[in-house]
Amino acid sequence: MQDILTITLNPAVDVSTSTGHVRDGQKLRCTPVQTDPGGGGINVSRAIHILGGQSRALVAIGGPTGKKLRHLLRDQGIAYVPFRAPGETRQSLAVTDQSNGAQYRFVMPGPVWDGERQRALMDMLDDIASDDGLVVLSGSLPLGVVDHFALEVSRHVAQTHARLIADVSGPALRCLVSQPPNTLFALRMDQLEAETLAQRTLADRADTASFAKSLCTRGVAEIVLIARGADGNVMATPDGVWHAAAPNVPVVSKVGAGDSFVGAFALSLARAETLEHALVYATAAASAAVMTHATHLCTRADTDLLLSKCPVTRL
Repeated sequence: MQDILTITLNPAVDVSTSTGHVRDGQKLRCTPVQTDPGGGGINVSRAIHILGGQSRALVAIGGPTGKKLRHLLRDQGIAYVPFRAPGETRQSLAVTDQSNGAQYRFVMPGPVWDGERQRALMDMLDDIASDDGLVVLSGSLPLGVVDHFALEVSRHVAQTHARLIADVSGPALRCLVSQPPNTLFALRMDQLEAETLAQRTLADRADTASFAKSLCTRGVAEIVLIARGADGNVMATPDGVWHAAAPNVPVVSKVGAGDSFVGAFALSLARAETLEHALVYATAAASAAVMTHATHLCTRADTDLLLSKCPVTRL
């Protein structure tokens, strides 16, 4: 199996709890907390581990909260490579209102990165990315990083002959699309991000397929993946465009579906399976994830069960 390296530069210790009813001006008595390692790349590594695979997680860690993050990663069986963050690892808090099921998510800011830390990260990436392996850049980027940071990561990964899968948002995503690096292996985005970039509504699969194919043609990435929520996922490559249908499942929380998708997609490719199978496997994992609570990702049993319910068609 090919090596998989995930990158998490803005991780968090995720704390979740619930209370009877959220109201202002009162002390709210909460249930015992659940604590999990958080951040896009970490969650991708967690999904890979859940599905029976292995990866290495490059994680920026700092301060006492970073020490807690190390313990959480070890407890969940995630092999990690620490990178010294310029400050304290952040925390996030999720509180569920038991009276109506609403969840309130509070995300703290992480440390600000200067140019020196960004250059040091690139140097480390040059050293640890495996030849012909897969690298996954996922999640929010730290405060202070340049808008073209993901572009630089793509170029450095290409120099090691590894392949980069990017699942980023905001300025990093806009930069990848507006300045095609011609070194990016796969780019994933959700429907809203795709419509924002396209500057139009992508009302149906054909619209999404056309936009995804246009990104491939422009050299943005070899593979473009766009999530259409309950309507499944679209994948464009130089050889064509495919759609994998999402099964009808009970939705508990959509949190973690994207990370489960990316983890399953990377794992399938690392196992040298076809792109079509990787798309189906990833769609099944994302559907399995929405059946679990927020800090939980996909389960292996549900993913395997849903595989046959995600038919793939060529568009």
